[in-house]
Formats: sequence, structure tokens, C-alpha cells
Amino acid sequence: MGFAEIFVATHAEALKRAAALDRGAEAAGPAVRINGITDFEVEQLGDLAGQAVHAAGADYELALVDVTSDALLGVPEAMVKALAELLTYENEGDGNVLDDVAAAWAEQDDMPFDAAASRQYVQQLAALATDVEKTDRAGLYVWSV
Repeated sequence: MGFAEIFVATHAEALKRAAALDRGAEAAGPAVRINGITDFEVEQLGDLAGQAVHAAGADYELALVDVTSDALLGVPEAMVKALAELLTYENEGDGNVLDDVAAAWAEQDDMPFDAAASRQYVQQLAALATDVEKTDRAGLYVWSV
């Protein structure tokens, strides 16, 4: 079973990390590695996050970053913003929507984790999304096999 690794990097750093992962090496630096999912499930999370923060309909499709690695994909800005908003967005007094998004993501077909694990992953990914704004010329990337 494969995995997806999501991380914040500049374009050049992302290519280096992808090259290391392509070789089967461990890559240094903070990342969220989720076993049993692919880029498709990450896109599903983007759709759910967008709906939760009332930004449905935006482009949440991951895009190929460079021809040197077909496993490395860039997360669109709309998804980065939606994920980051999960940490602070409140739904008409019902509190933070992060729990709702995490539960809905865990309920998607063939997800290899439960709602509790999903909440931890979504919290970590939302934190990474907020880090994108703190790093000059950085983006959020997904490498999956």
C-alpha cells in the first residue's frame, strides 16, 4: 500500500525532496506522511475543506509540478487557504469546523483511518497550510505513490 507525504517547500526544495523520495530515501524536514492514501484522497480533503469554509467550487485539483517527478504535485492556492481556514473558521456558533471536515474525510470510501486519526491528520495539514504564508516563495506539495 502506498502513502502520501505532504510538506511545505520552495519549488527547488520540493524537487530535491521528491528526488529523495523517488529513490526510496527518507527526506528531511517537517511533513505529514499518511499511509494508505494517494493524491486523490488529498483532493477529496480539499473539496471538503472548501465546502466547510464556504469556498466550494474552487479548483482543488492537484497539479503536476515538474516533469522530473510524476509523483510530486502542487496544492492549489485555493486548497491551501481552505485548509488554513479550518483552524479558525466558525460555523454560526457551532465552533470550529475542523472536526466536521475530519469526520467527513474519514467516511470517504476506502479511507484507511478512523475519525480520530483523520482529525489529527487534518489538524496537521491545516497547520502546514498556515506555514505556507510564513515562508517566502513556498508552496504546499504532495508526493504520493
